Amino acid sequence: MSKEHQGFEPIMDRLRKSLEDTPRSWLVTGVAGFIGSNLLETLLQWNQRVIGLDNFSTGRPSNLENVKQCVTSEQWKRFRFLEGDICHLPTCRQAVDSQVDFVLHQAALGSVPRSIHDPIASNLNNVNGFLNMLVASRDANTKSFVYAASSSTYGDHPGLPKVEDVIGKPLSPYAVTKYVNELYAEVFATTYGFRSIGLRYFNVFGPRQDPNGPYAAVIPKWMEQIQSGQVVQINGDGQTSRDFCYVENAVQANLLAATGSKETKGQVYNVAVGQQTSLNELFDMLKHLLGKPEIEPLYGDFRKGDVRHSKASIDKANRLLDYRPGVDCSEGLKRTVHYYLRNFNG
Repeated sequence: MSKEHQGFEPIMDRLRKSLEDTPRSWLVTGVAGFIGSNLLETLLQWNQRVIGLDNFSTGRPSNLENVKQCVTSEQWKRFRFLEGDICHLPTCRQAVDSQVDFVLHQAALGSVPRSIHDPIASNLNNVNGFLNMLVASRDANTKSFVYAASSSTYGDHPGLPKVEDVIGKPLSPYAVTKYVNELYAEVFATTYGFRSIGLRYFNVFGPRQDPNGPYAAVIPKWMEQIQSGQVVQINGDGQTSRDFCYVENAVQANLLAATGSKETKGQVYNVAVGQQTSLNELFDMLKHLLGKPEIEPLYGDFRKGDVRHSKASIDKANRLLDYRPGVDCSEGLKRTVHYYLRNFNG
């Protein structure tokens, strides 16, 4: 195991002890979504106070019910849910009340194909909604504002591994919206002194990621198709590669970023594992984990807006945030398949 991956458990134990000794109040936007609900689960298990905001456009009530089953009744009482839309500034102000210490902004309309189909909706949620949350958090003088950025910001730059200060031109409306987030965050730091932290997620996956719908991410979608005997289509030749990051690593990055020193703020960080997995390799791992080694995929056209290869350098997050991804792609897939078989397959 490389240096960047050592020390995950000690870091999480130390962080947990610090937060349990001094409980804080957190706002998680997109709390009923995939990453948001995983953040909620950890924060409640660590006896934190959490306000959750979601409009259920992509999040699901069942995710909140699942979290409720994973915590004690006393921990669940520390959670207050607010149904509302980040596109409505008064709702954002209501969510970021004077008691909130840390904001973890996960709410967005994800998916490159979705943004190509409906760029206006992506812009409304990912730019206007982001700006609303940024303004509300600044005005409430929160201790930190951590937001979900995206590896799509690297665009057409071919260099590997991806390093935070070298990006190319965006390849989709979604990528444009996530880059605009970073620009607004930078302007708010220089203009108002409100310094936030952007986490450039690289293909995060894990429990509670929805396998259904036209914009489902590749891992839950393929699990559903393999298990139900449907044909799995791979876009392109299958050599396209990604840095798949298990959600527990993303949770760690969010909590480290929120509670980090002043020097760590006003920056963006890659959140990944630093490993490359091709779509062919991913399909092979999933079909064996699901006990369907005999099936073969169907190859189709390359997808518009997709980059060919993606792999992150996590040196910056490792150095400044003490980020240590503890779960690699292979182990993360095992955990995800186990969760899927328990929750989506009777």
